[in-house]
Amino acid sequence: MNLIATRFSGGRGSVGAASAMFSVGTLTAVSATIARYPVFGGQAVRYGVAALILLAVVRFAGGPARRPSLRDWALLGALAATGLVAFNVCIVAATRDTSPATIGTVIAAVPIALALAGPLLEGRRPAPPIVLAACVVAAGAALANGLGSGTLRGLLLSLGALAGEVCFSLLAVPLLPRLGPLRVSAYSAALAAPMLLAVGVAVDGTAVLRAPTAGELAGFTYLSVGVTTVAFLLWYDAIGRLGADRAGLFAGLIPVSAVITTVVLGIDRPGPADLAGAALVAAGVVVGLRTRVAPRRPAAGECVTCDPAPIGIARGSA
Repeated sequence: MNLIATRFSGGRGSVGAASAMFSVGTLTAVSATIARYPVFGGQAVRYGVAALILLAVVRFAGGPARRPSLRDWALLGALAATGLVAFNVCIVAATRDTSPATIGTVIAAVPIALALAGPLLEGRRPAPPIVLAACVVAAGAALANGLGSGTLRGLLLSLGALAGEVCFSLLAVPLLPRLGPLRVSAYSAALAAPMLLAVGVAVDGTAVLRAPTAGELAGFTYLSVGVTTVAFLLWYDAIGRLGADRAGLFAGLIPVSAVITTVVLGIDRPGPADLAGAALVAAGVVVGLRTRVAPRRPAAGECVTCDPAPIGIARGSA
């Protein structure tokens, strides 16, 4: 029964991680609908709406209450500041000095970083086959993106975005056993919204917010609900079930999803590099998921016999 439960949990985690990263990959095409809206004000709206939805779910369907400790709030604040705010600032600034392909290629290294650092945070050693699989996934994602070009400043900002993306997952690792994916998603989004609004005021002044057009409203609705609310839940649930290293392999699906989205919308057609990159990503994910890993050390007070991190209820929540 334990083996069946483990396989079910792993399968659910894989589907959740794939769905989350595929959803994030659609962001590029959908973002075109809000391109004229003030960037940081728009991001503040996106996370603010997502936070309201998630906090409402916490209130009515979030399971037994568990208040975050001071340490939890510090980690949540760091997660919001790095994984959401700094990531967005670096991305926006990098696009002025380098090509989107270069940014995508640098961020494609996320699976490698998570394969190395994720297990250490969970109290186990990195698995060489997963690290190798992450390298294959990163190569496939970079190939699908194209190598691009740009300045040294753009490269450094892209590395900053990479660090933010890694922090988005790693800082959640110690929080998920205590708070669960629902609360981690809700609190981090709620903390990020005012931070981004402050950045927006500094950059755009009073023009940080305005009434959106019908097209912009549709775009913000999709980004708030699909790419933020749902994707956050699925991603953090997947990390709790698979570990950051194996879940991180699915980050390679982002550029693949972007290509598929542009094809569906009739914007572009995939070339040989896109197809080869997708094949490498798929191969790396399959190899990584088939690799057995050492069990992690349970967190303090965590229930080791409970279902792995079900959505809405932290593992071991009383």
